[in-house]
Amino acid sequence: MKALTFPKSSRLLKPSDYGKVFDDVQLRVPHRHFLILATPNSLGHARIGLVFSKKNLKLAVQRNRVKRRVRETFRHEQEFPALDIVVLGRRGLTELDNTALNATLTELWARLRKKNRQLQKPTTSELSGTGKGTG
Repeated sequence: MKALTFPKSSRLLKPSDYGKVFDDVQLRVPHRHFLILATPNSLGHARIGLVFSKKNLKLAVQRNRVKRRVRETFRHEQEFPALDIVVLGRRGLTELDNTALNATLTELWARLRKKNRQLQKPTTSELSGTGKGTG
């Protein structure tokens, strides 16, 4: 069973960490209420950063509730790929209750894993070794 903690090693802590994700987005998972941006890292485990603005979530209570739900669902994900992930909140998040938030986030994590597998999968020309200029 996974530990029930959220260590610093699982978080994006510095502005430079966020900058790397924003500057080199390789995976985008859009949703009506969220936007997830990710890029592979060399650490061997996933890290997450959260961006929820006052413009989209007016009250601190709302922002904190959504951040807790995002962290909790991320923590419960099994075998997450080595990615640096930034989760951005969009308008309308306050309309969702915790059950709907959990369901939405679980679906988004699955979509992110699927897109990562597609990104990692080599193309057919790389598999067959029949590229131009080989003969």
